[in-house]
Amino acid sequence: MDIRSALAGQLYTDIKPAARAEPSLRGAKLDFGQALRDSAMETLQGIRQAERTTIAGISGKADAQSVVQALAATELAVETATTVRDKVVEAYNEILRMPV
Repeated sequence: MDIRSALAGQLYTDIKPAARAEPSLRGAKLDFGQALRDSAMETLQGIRQAERTTIAGISGKADAQSVVQALAATELAVETATTVRDKVVEAYNEILRMPV
C-alpha cells in the first residue's frame, strides 16, 4: 500500500465528522425570505432606537456621544440595507437576462 493513500484515507476519516451538518441545523429548513425579513426587522428596530436616542439628545436627556453612535449605527444599517437591495435587484435582472 502506498503511504500517500494511507495518509489520504486517514485524513478523510479525520475530516469526515467536520463535514457533517451542524447538529442544531439538522432537519431545519433554511428560508432565505425569512432571513431577509428578520434582518429587515432588526434594521428597523435599530433605526427606531437611534431615533429615540436622537430625540433624547435633543431634549437634553442623552449625551452627544450616544447620539453620534446611534446615528453612525443607523447610517451603517441603511447602507447595508441599500447594498443588499442593490444585490437582490442585480440578481433578479441577471435571472431575467437568462435565455429560456
